[in-house]
Order: sequence, then structure tokens, then C-alpha cells
Amino acid sequence: MSNAKQLYKPLSDRLRPQTLDEYIGQEHLLGKNRVLTRMLASGKLYSLIFWGPPGVGKTTLARLLANQSDLQFISLSAVLDGVKEVRAAVEQAKKQREQFNQGTLLFVDEVHRFNKAQQDAFLPFVEDGTFVFIGATTENPSFELNNALLSRAKVLVLRELDEEDLEQVLQRGVMQLANDLSSESEQQNIELKVADIAAQLLIGSSDGDARRLLNFLEQAVDFADWQPCENGLCASIEVEHAKEVVQGGLRRFDKGGEAFYDQISALHKSVRGSDPNAALYWLVRMLDGGVDPRYLARRLIRMASEEIANADPKALQVAIDAAQSYERLGSPEGDLALAQAATYLAVAPKSNAVYMAYKAVLKDIKENGSHSVPLHLRNAPTKLMAELDYGKEYRYAHDEPEAFAAGECYFPEEMAEKAYYQPVERGLEIKISAKMRHLENLNQQAIYKRRK
Repeated sequence: MSNAKQLYKPLSDRLRPQTLDEYIGQEHLLGKNRVLTRMLASGKLYSLIFWGPPGVGKTTLARLLANQSDLQFISLSAVLDGVKEVRAAVEQAKKQREQFNQGTLLFVDEVHRFNKAQQDAFLPFVEDGTFVFIGATTENPSFELNNALLSRAKVLVLRELDEEDLEQVLQRGVMQLANDLSSESEQQNIELKVADIAAQLLIGSSDGDARRLLNFLEQAVDFADWQPCENGLCASIEVEHAKEVVQGGLRRFDKGGEAFYDQISALHKSVRGSDPNAALYWLVRMLDGGVDPRYLARRLIRMASEEIANADPKALQVAIDAAQSYERLGSPEGDLALAQAATYLAVAPKSNAVYMAYKAVLKDIKENGSHSVPLHLRNAPTKLMAELDYGKEYRYAHDEPEAFAAGECYFPEEMAEKAYYQPVERGLEIKISAKMRHLENLNQQAIYKRRK
């Protein structure tokens, strides 16, 4: 159906907005009285950092801001470009200002991939007005960018596109494809439609990424059945065509990036918050996104000790069993064991008493150093050690009433006894707390008798 084509350009590039009116999304930045709207109205464009997931329009927005502000647009990629390209961009910006009295917007994509020295290289030219700097990153700027650069640029968060935004993108993509195919075809008219269910599948699988959605759409056209209709050809992208292109596609997930830590945090906090449905959602979301299930298994084991511990000791065993089940079965069968563990942990009684006690002990050790083991707690396997009083006056607990050596001290002599572990009144720790109170009462009685 197609004749000789020009050099191929992806649909997402062909559909790139040419004006801010065509730009979809980011209403929190471009709406009435919003930060970018006010900035453009004032005629003063400041240096910015665009932080957001892929496919939300960071590059396009920077280009449109340059056009709106009558600035030369220079684009660099921290992945592909180095010192040579940065110097060339600086010289080009200086020349543009000197010869044509026009400012420059220098856009650096994936700016977090530049090292500290490379990031610092921009600072003098940002300060003297050689160019307005806009960096784009998918990573948290607080962790990945220098403080010096952050202090000179305002960070703006670009959000993933919602369903309504993506519906607009899809509609424009369909129109663009129909027009492109019409210009390539001998037929007078090309009519292209997307069935509602197929549209929902394409949008849902794009994960808020407009570029990904348009790539799906462009691929799906190849599976559509073309039929003669009035004045041309017609086709409809059905759900089976959409399935062909989205199968095996992974949700947005970067095992070293911001989305990774956000989703891990959401899973952990859902378990802590006793919400099994949310815990299951984030677990499956990460599995669907390609995370190593073994990593999730390790995290679940950690949660069992950190969030539940002795309130329900079985939680730790459930998490360990799930990890072992996955090792034996692999995916997808083993994934269900992880789901079982996540939901069990979420509904189990919660206690962070062990976790807080562990941190308190660690803090004490770091601040106060290492004290010697008291002599009565040391073993004496040799005659010399016995002569040095190792183990002298140690009381064997099993020989004492209730198998408890009331009044015995197990801490170093240089420090006072401390109550690090404070059981909560939930789950098994209710009984543990009662037992500890009883033993403490025995201790106090023994100390009182010793003093008399």
C-alpha cells in the first residue's frame, strides 16, 4: 500500500507539539497562574531542573519554552555528549548573544549522568547569563545533582500523564497516522479507528508514558486488517492487535532509579500499615515491572523482623518459606508464594520493638565503645582462665527457680543495665511483656534481699 518513503521518523517525533497550546499534560505547571505560566508572562525564564518519568514531555517542554521566550535552543545529552560538546555549546551561545543579541536555552537530557566536575562546568555560564540552563532527569535531583547546581536552578516535578491526557495523545496519534498513510497511499482516503477496549489496553500498558503509547499505536497498525471503504481504505485496531504489541512489555521500573525506591517504599509502608490489598498491588506491580523476585523475597524477610518481629514470630517463617518456595519453583509459580507472604505480613499484628531496640543498642555501642565482658560471664576452658576467675560466681539459670537467676547482671560492669526492648501490647508480645514484668519483679526482690 506504500510507495517509497522518506527517512523514517517515529510517530512520537512526528507528533511533537509545536506550540504550548498543543502540549498535553503538566497543568500544575502550565495552568492559570502556575509557575511556568507566570514565568513566561514575566518574560524572565530562569534555570530549571525537570524531574519526571520518561515520556512525559520534558524535552518538548524545554523546546517550547525556548520558542516562547525567543531563545536559541541547544540540546545536549549527558549520555552521548562530553566536555567537547559542552564547550561548543558555550561558544555557540556566546556567539548568538554577541552577534544577534539573542539568548540561548541550553537543555541537557539525563543531566544526572554528568559527574560533579561536568555539572560544575555549567555554573559560571548560568551565573553570567550566557544561557538559561534546563536539565532533565528521571532520578531524584536531591541525590544525583550537585548542591551548587541545585541552588541555581528551580526543580519542577513533571508528573506522569493521566488517562485523560493519554486519550488525547492517542487521538492525535490516530489522526497523524491516518494523514501519513493517506499521503503515502494512492488511495484518496485512509480511515483509522481504535476500538474502545483496544484503546484502554494501549493506554493502560503505556504506564503514563506518551512516547510508549505512540510506539504501541504505530506497531498495532501493522496488525490491523485493511478493507476497502468509501473513497479509500479503512481499518480498526482491535483488542487482539493491541495485545500483539503490549505482550511482554514491562511497566516502568528502573532497578537503580527513583521508581524502584518509590515502589519498594510503597510496598513496605503498605505492610506496615496493615493493608494487604495495597501490599499485594505494589508487590505485583514490581513483579510485572521486572524486579528480581529474589530481591522482593529478601525485603519481605526484612519486613517480618522490622515491622512484626515477636508480635507474630510465625511471620518471619512465612517470609522465609516464601523465599525458599520461589527458589524451588521460580516464576510464575513462585510469585504466588511471595504474594501469600506479603498479605500475611500485612494482616499480622505489628511491633517494631525489636527494630527500635536494635537501633538503640547500636547507637550505644557507637557512642560508648566496647566494654569488657564481666568475669562471671566468661568461659574458663583452661586452668589458667579458672585461676583468673573466669566464670567465677556465675549462676547457672537452669538450676534456679523458674530457670531464672534473679538479680544476676549480664551487662558490662562499666554500664548500667538498660531496657532496650519494650514489647508492645499487640500479638504475642502481650505475653512477652507480661513475662518480662514478672522477671523484673523477681530481679527487684533479689536485689532488695541482697541489700538487706
